[in-house]
Amino acid sequence: MSSISRTRLVAAAATTVLAALSLTACNDGTGTQDEGGAAGTSPSVAASHSPAPSAAPDQSPSTGSTGSTGSSAGAGSSGAGSAAGAATSAKHTPVSKAPSSSGGPVTCEGSTVRTVAAPLTRPVNHMLLTVTNTGNKSCYLYGYPAVRFGEAQSVPPVIEASQPQAVVTLGPGESGYASVNLSATDGSGANGYTAKTLTVYFQGRSGNGSVGKSAHPSLPTQGTYVDDALKVTYWQQSMDDAVNW
Repeated sequence: MSSISRTRLVAAAATTVLAALSLTACNDGTGTQDEGGAAGTSPSVAASHSPAPSAAPDQSPSTGSTGSTGSSAGAGSSGAGSAAGAATSAKHTPVSKAPSSSGGPVTCEGSTVRTVAAPLTRPVNHMLLTVTNTGNKSCYLYGYPAVRFGEAQSVPPVIEASQPQAVVTLGPGESGYASVNLSATDGSGANGYTAKTLTVYFQGRSGNGSVGKSAHPSLPTQGTYVDDALKVTYWQQSMDDAVNW
């Protein structure tokens, strides 16, 4: 065989081998296709090794919470502003005070009443005491007036039968009454004298002694005659009840 023929045979054989190798590579599950696949699967692998997807939900509330917190902070800030405004408004709102008249009744005495003494034509030898509440609270007229004519050392007794069923209560501007029997109508009284001044003392609830200030109603210019028959009624709610004694 010539050298040319031998060369041709070697070339043909080499071509056959290359073809066989090429076919084998195409039918293998690895090879070039695997290399391309490995390059292509890199993102997948990276994804599989990246933080677990479950982290996203974990972060989601956190992010949502942050967003919410931002929203809440805005709302809370607005609410806090409103609350602060309300508090400031309340702080500057004058506190309404209950009028003093809303308090409970007090005891009637000289500083809260006006007392007038007026002689009566009927019954004769009688005087009417009128007490008017000048305060802004109701007051109680307890017991009876302890009167002192002139420089008398004692107060006259009360007519027990004149005691009312209830304590006399005077609202602001209202009046209560008591009558004073000055002297015996038949002239049988002893130790008579003419008094130029009169002091009226007010009793407290206990009925023991006087309370508050006394009153000093004026007497007629000529004075008022009194004797041992001097006595008083209990305080009455009406004038008629007072003068009946």
